[in-house]
Amino acid sequence: MKKLILFVLIAGIGGWLIYKELEHREELRSRPLPQGLHPTVKEKSDELVQMASEQDIQIIITDGFRSFEEQDDIYAQGRTREGNIVSYAQGGESYHNYGLAIDFALQTEDDVIWDLEYDGNGNGESDWMEVVDIAKELGFTWGGDFRGFKDYPHFEMRFGLSIRELKRGERPKEGPVVY
Repeated sequence: MKKLILFVLIAGIGGWLIYKELEHREELRSRPLPQGLHPTVKEKSDELVQMASEQDIQIIITDGFRSFEEQDDIYAQGRTREGNIVSYAQGGESYHNYGLAIDFALQTEDDVIWDLEYDGNGNGESDWMEVVDIAKELGFTWGGDFRGFKDYPHFEMRFGLSIRELKRGERPKEGPVVY
């Protein structure tokens, strides 16, 4: 009799745990997708622009949040549409799609450039790499450090979440990131 009671108790607890897990998964699936940059990413991107300016480097943020459709359009470039391949991420596969990434370029007096060697402030260092250093100090991961496709204009904040987790519905907490 004791074994039966123990079995029923364990089965009941196990069933409850399974129910709670399924409930959690359903809650994740029903979470809406972000519609803009995460507040911390926005704050840190503004700081990046300001801190670069303080070093006489003018940058612009060329891209931030992207919808899945916008990402698919970029992915099509060099595949089903003319141009060079600029992304290996389809809709839902980029941190841009979750408001956690930005792209940048250098702003000169005459143009917007993506020149990794340009030294507009004349200090003997690449302005691009100076911006990368600032971004890393602010907590961004740089696309130029990626093992595969090098995405030099790209910065992202992952908040410890993988694309798989984001697709599943996990979201970073609001508010500042603790480094």
